[in-house]
Amino acid sequence: MTKLGLPDTILACLFDLDGVITKTAVVHEAAWKETFDAFLRQRDGAGFRPFDAADYDQYVDGRPRADGVRTFLASRGIRLPEGGPDDPPDAPPDKITVQGLGNRKNALVLAKIRTGGVEAYDGTLRYIDAVRAAGLRTAVVSSSANCLDVLRAIHAEALFDVRVDGVVAVERGLPGKPHPDTFLAAARDLGVQASRAAVFEDALAGMDAGRSGHFGYVVGVDRVGQADALRAHGADTVVKDLAELENGA
Repeated sequence: MTKLGLPDTILACLFDLDGVITKTAVVHEAAWKETFDAFLRQRDGAGFRPFDAADYDQYVDGRPRADGVRTFLASRGIRLPEGGPDDPPDAPPDKITVQGLGNRKNALVLAKIRTGGVEAYDGTLRYIDAVRAAGLRTAVVSSSANCLDVLRAIHAEALFDVRVDGVVAVERGLPGKPHPDTFLAAARDLGVQASRAAVFEDALAGMDAGRSGHFGYVVGVDRVGQADALRAHGADTVVKDLAELENGA
């Protein structure tokens, strides 16, 4: 292992955004809860069962927005029309679509980000600096369509040689996590084989992507006390903060 806590064979590091680089995961979870609870309360009335943290971790975290809508609603036995990207976010329950519900969540998360700002994990930024100083290439891989705005807000755009986010995924027709395609695309863009790249993720879907993509090393970042689940989904190692890896942890 190197002093960065990675195998000597690793040439590139692929970082998730929400929950790994920035503290926006909690903002996303709050926006999802507000979105789904309002929909379910209108739809189910007295039988309403709220969206909770376990739902977020299992069905939504790390997935592209529309996939999160479909996957969570399927867990409740609900299917909605797909709709189109411009569908209104405020349609009633009998008119709402997958895309419309996703648009409602995105409007909420943007409002929360603008109101509360974006905060980065200092340990991650220091670790990325160390990775780049050691000559390794870096990419940010996120399902968020707001990735670039968030990176600019924390002045971190220049820390990455490659960005594969929700916008790029749509342009290239790449399926999101738990599929490995966005991570594989980032490795290709960096000119390295998956076996020579390390994945850094906090989401279970991201662990699945790292494992199925046969990456050289998968680091689980445990922000919410799910270390065992991260390992079960494919993490080679689990840390609470990337600063732990600076000394070869």
